[in-house]
Amino acid sequence: MTGALRLTIVTPASILVDAGDVRSVRAEDGSGAFGVLPGHADLLTVLPPSVVRWTCDGEPTRYCALSGGVLTVTRGNRVAIACRRGALGDDLERLQAAVAARRAAEIDVDRRAKVEQTRLHAQALRRLVGALRGDGRGPGEGRGPFTGEAAP
Repeated sequence: MTGALRLTIVTPASILVDAGDVRSVRAEDGSGAFGVLPGHADLLTVLPPSVVRWTCDGEPTRYCALSGGVLTVTRGNRVAIACRRGALGDDLERLQAAVAARRAAEIDVDRRAKVEQTRLHAQALRRLVGALRGDGRGPGEGRGPFTGEAAP
């Protein structure tokens, strides 16, 4: 098809989009939102976490929420996006809600991991202080600093 773009969106694990009849692509980088039409000049830009939109002949607008990535335009008809993660959708509101829910879950997992890391760090420090004291006081008062056995 002449006058069309080929759009490819890939992650390290999969090809999310490989469409050859794209009329336009809309994305945003650090300078703001921009559009790509057939004949666009070559371009290389970094995309923040955002939503890319595109239209194909005779189809509704499609969306892909990205965790950030790199967009290139080559030969005026090839748009390629490489990203760590992406989620496809036909309904922008549902896609945004799904991305927000996934992000909230990731934040919760990160928070729990940090709490556990802090707990383990504090426990290691208590054991180290007890061992350096040499008085047998450390975790579990009166127990050895590393094995939990009774102190001599």
